[in-house]
Amino acid sequence: MPGSLNLSVTIVGAGIAGLTAACALAHRGASVRVLERAGAIREVGAGLQISPNAVRVIDALGLWSRFESISLPSTRVELRDSGGALVAPLDLARHRPHDRFRFVHRARLVEMLETAALEAGVRIELGHDIRTLPTDCDLVIGADGVKSRIRPLLNGFESPFFTGQSAWRALIPSEPDAPPVAQVFMGPGRHLVSYPLAGGLRNIVAVMERPDWQDEGWSQPGDPQDLRAAFARFGDPVGGWLEQIDEVGLWGLFRHPVATHWFRPAGHEPAVALIGDAAHPTLPFMAQGAVMAIEDAWVLAACLNRKDLSASLSRFQSLRRPRCQRIVDAANANARNYHLTGPARTVAHAGLRMISSIAPGQLIGRFAWLYDYDPTKVA
Repeated sequence: MPGSLNLSVTIVGAGIAGLTAACALAHRGASVRVLERAGAIREVGAGLQISPNAVRVIDALGLWSRFESISLPSTRVELRDSGGALVAPLDLARHRPHDRFRFVHRARLVEMLETAALEAGVRIELGHDIRTLPTDCDLVIGADGVKSRIRPLLNGFESPFFTGQSAWRALIPSEPDAPPVAQVFMGPGRHLVSYPLAGGLRNIVAVMERPDWQDEGWSQPGDPQDLRAAFARFGDPVGGWLEQIDEVGLWGLFRHPVATHWFRPAGHEPAVALIGDAAHPTLPFMAQGAVMAIEDAWVLAACLNRKDLSASLSRFQSLRRPRCQRIVDAANANARNYHLTGPARTVAHAGLRMISSIAPGQLIGRFAWLYDYDPTKVA
């Protein structure tokens, strides 16, 4: 990567988006400071699925060997009904043999990015609860997540709406011989996703349509018994997994619009840009939230040019907004498809079984637009 970007950059937020951007910018020669509200970069969240479009960025940052050591390969996605019967397999190893799909614990990924950023000369300052926009830099990047304080400065205050769905997230010990497969169990009004993680863990995310709601975020404790009751009609292995859960997080799923304005040109104050969930929060039904953040970070760094910062940021928005909107729309559609009931569910599952039998590569082929994208080709 070129190392001639003579910019002073302050990034607000030390999550996946902010730390990836810090690495990419530092390697290009920028002076980078990351401000994080928390007093420590804590282990939060659980499992993530990282598809090849993001792995290309990790590789370009020189972090592939580290990432490989903290993650597991993902070779297949299995769509199953609530009884456990296979509806359709998406054979990643067979139909996309040259791509790298991985499972990783979010905390391990953040830890890796934090170490890499510090090695690249990035300053990470903890305990900064940002109330006003930093002014001692050329560019401020809002990477402060779904409850961003930077986004309203560009887009005004917006009210997300509750989707009528809540999600539980939990970790349990994994079976020693667990196959490297993501399994999606689909039932009326609810579904559950599970896959193994490095370190002998299994990630579980369960989503249910319900009229009440919980706050956004991962910090709300849930009741494991409520989760078991909600999925009591699901067959094994789901029932066995849920019996092992001692602690579970619960959060409401809210739909946010993709931001209209992703940047503000420099004036009396520094230029401002948004990346990650601050720009495009998404429902967790395409496994692309962290992936989009990683893509954003690289593309923003690749676009920046000190001679015309406003044009650079405009190009960044024009490159990223349409793609992120398409991903968000696809996630919204999956929220419906996973929870079908009655005759619609029967017909849809029969169609999936037929397609996977006649043309097994067609289902995964529908996502070529997603996985073939290479952010590192942005000049």
